[in-house]
Amino acid sequence: MFKTALRNVLAHKARLLMTVLAVMLGVAFVSGTLIFTDTLKSAFKNQSAKSYDNVAVAAESFGSRDDDKQDPGIGKQTVRRIEALDGVTSVNGRVDGFAGVADKKGKLIGQGWANKGGNFSPGKDGKDPAYTFTNGTGPVLDAQIALDEDTADKGGYKVGDRIRVATNGPVKTYTLSGVFTTEDGGVNAGGSLVLFDTKVAQQLYLKPGFFQKVNVSAKPGTDAQKLLDQVLPLLPEHATARTGQALAAQEADDIEKGMSALSQTLLAFAAIALFVGIFLISNTFTMLVAQRTKELALMRAVGASRAQVRRSVLAEALVVGTVASAVGFGLGLGLAVGLRSAMDSFGVKLPAGSLIVSSTPVIAALAVGVIVTLIAALLPAWRAAKIPPVAAMNSVHAAATTKSLVVRNTIGAIIALGGFGAILAGAGAGRDGKTMIGFGAFLALVGIIVLIPLLSRPVIGLMRPLLTRAFGVSGKLASQNAVRNPRRTGATASALAIGLTLVTALSVLGITVGKAIDKTTTDNIKADYMVAMASGDRLDKSVVPELRKAPGVVAASPKQASYLKVDGDFRSVTGVTPGDIEKVLNVETVSGSLATLGKGQLAIDDETAKKHGWKPGTRLPVEFDDKKKTALTVGAVFKKQEFLDPMLAATSVLDPHESRPHIESVFVKMSGGATKANEQALVNALGDNPAISFMDQQDIRDTFGGMINTLLNIMYGLLAMALLIAVLGVINTLAMSVFERQQEIGMLRAIGLDRSRVKRMIRLEAVVISVFGAVIGTGLGTFLAWAIGETIKGSIPAYALVIPWDRIALFLALAGLVGVLAAMWPARSAARLNMLTAIKTE
Repeated sequence: MFKTALRNVLAHKARLLMTVLAVMLGVAFVSGTLIFTDTLKSAFKNQSAKSYDNVAVAAESFGSRDDDKQDPGIGKQTVRRIEALDGVTSVNGRVDGFAGVADKKGKLIGQGWANKGGNFSPGKDGKDPAYTFTNGTGPVLDAQIALDEDTADKGGYKVGDRIRVATNGPVKTYTLSGVFTTEDGGVNAGGSLVLFDTKVAQQLYLKPGFFQKVNVSAKPGTDAQKLLDQVLPLLPEHATARTGQALAAQEADDIEKGMSALSQTLLAFAAIALFVGIFLISNTFTMLVAQRTKELALMRAVGASRAQVRRSVLAEALVVGTVASAVGFGLGLGLAVGLRSAMDSFGVKLPAGSLIVSSTPVIAALAVGVIVTLIAALLPAWRAAKIPPVAAMNSVHAAATTKSLVVRNTIGAIIALGGFGAILAGAGAGRDGKTMIGFGAFLALVGIIVLIPLLSRPVIGLMRPLLTRAFGVSGKLASQNAVRNPRRTGATASALAIGLTLVTALSVLGITVGKAIDKTTTDNIKADYMVAMASGDRLDKSVVPELRKAPGVVAASPKQASYLKVDGDFRSVTGVTPGDIEKVLNVETVSGSLATLGKGQLAIDDETAKKHGWKPGTRLPVEFDDKKKTALTVGAVFKKQEFLDPMLAATSVLDPHESRPHIESVFVKMSGGATKANEQALVNALGDNPAISFMDQQDIRDTFGGMINTLLNIMYGLLAMALLIAVLGVINTLAMSVFERQQEIGMLRAIGLDRSRVKRMIRLEAVVISVFGAVIGTGLGTFLAWAIGETIKGSIPAYALVIPWDRIALFLALAGLVGVLAAMWPARSAARLNMLTAIKTE
């Protein structure tokens, strides 16, 4: 029987090609993901371990330069005491913060959040062990800096050039003393690293004479734990210390967890692709078994048992799965290399390291490919063994019994209704209903898949009049052929339906959330510009008065984050400029007047006021950041505004109690609106600082909504694998259908259906099946998006379901195009059949 199975595989190479491709793509995704994440983990772990190679003990301070009551870090005296300990060879202090490098056009180099500055800390040999200089030397003078190699290349800078660098203060110009290589994570993520002389870095980021981190190197043979026990008592209360080995292990564990999340996400999409592939594989084996029914019946008649017939079909699946897994694993290796190259092309520089191929992806590739193929072939194998030999020889088996159809449709209806019920219940449960919706979505999808053969007749029946009127006899035959075998049509359409269910749900949710964010921005912001640090850090308090001096500025108000302790509870408060805040943001007053902010009073949003029974005139006992206490009067109640905290206060009330105000952004209203000239006036007012971004309203919308669009594009790319497999399913179904209907096609040719109309018939059949699957998928996906939206709308202001009819129409049109493309080869084969040969075919 195994020889027979092998012979059948070799005899039907073309028919099994699509099955091999489906398994191969899924396996490639799984093995590629595992190899890629293993490689990343290894590279990051090696990088982490390398950074602690010569570190016996590492200490870190959690002090703050804003706290006047304690030292901001680990001081020089502490460092000297640590240096005096037995076994210590050197102590290396580090301090870092934001630093943005301007290119020759004045624009920021790097990602903003990943742009860092640090100190050059040379040892007795004049070298800093953390950096390898390829040109020049480290900075040893106040006016010198060194740059990482990538940033120097992007800016076109060489040693000796003058470079403008922005930190959290005014922009300064430095001389480039050297260029170095580094495995710093920020640089690898597309950022930059600027090294200053230690005294300059301390002045910029902390305080002269203090470090944020201290690394202790020891003589060979020194017990790191004992050294740690000696270091700990020397450190200030706000500092901690661990051995270098413990820190390396912790970072390795963090990397493992981070890579695990990435791996699980990619594997989830691989699972979707393989699930879609099951329909293709099952369809293929069902058709192959149907075409060999008489052959199998003859084998039964000469003595083969049902178990042997089953094993024969499963043996074919085993051979196909093994071959596809082997080829898929090879593609997975290429995919892993490609993913790494793709990340490099997007500016994400990964640590150096070789490709890691462990036993796990090899075993996973083989197991996944073989198991998926065997599972998909189980039902066809069971059906093949169940057919009585005499009935098979007379083709009596071909039609499904009424009982089997009733049972199938009843089970499908029960599962689908249960799924839709769970989805509705989850939608009604609000934010706690996501798990129930997920479970219901799975049940609904399974139920629809079971019912889809039943649904095919009425849905495709609606298309028949349109196809007949538009394409005549070709359209009529295509619609009839599409429902001739509902199970086959259903299985093929199911693959497309699954993919488009996910794509549609993501699209509806993404566009709805994007529109809500866009509406929030449009409704709430009157300002022409929002000024903020590219790094996301706080702006210097000098920014607001400097902006007010710019020509054309009508109003400028900071969004200053602070807090007050009211009745023992900490409450967020936004510091604003009285009189200007109403001009830059849409603040709707419910009672009282915002003008009272200028009198030192508070404004409270309506939800907070209602909850606590506060109203204009209420006196509130408050405690400031510096622990000073007073009582403030509520002067106004305003309608909740998404860009503001529940409480508003004038910056003049808050600033005396804060050593360094936390200004997140500044909203600016300009005479004449947002123009290039006005933007340049703001840029000039802040000294052409490359680290500061100037966003108009469209930029603000793009900033808040851009991440959603990026995520959508990533999801579309990952789901493309599942849709590609679905397309292979359409091609496979049509190819098998043409093979089975050779005699019929020959008869149609003989009575006058020319080649062009035969091609049209096959193409339209493919379009009908594809659009049918797309209609099911877009409908279910929209319903799921609505349900999920009900669970998140409470946390998203201005949320209102948006159904993107244009995008859904595009999905349906693309499904039709998929049908046309998938039918090219089968249609060509059908049209080229010899009439007489086809008529004689059994």
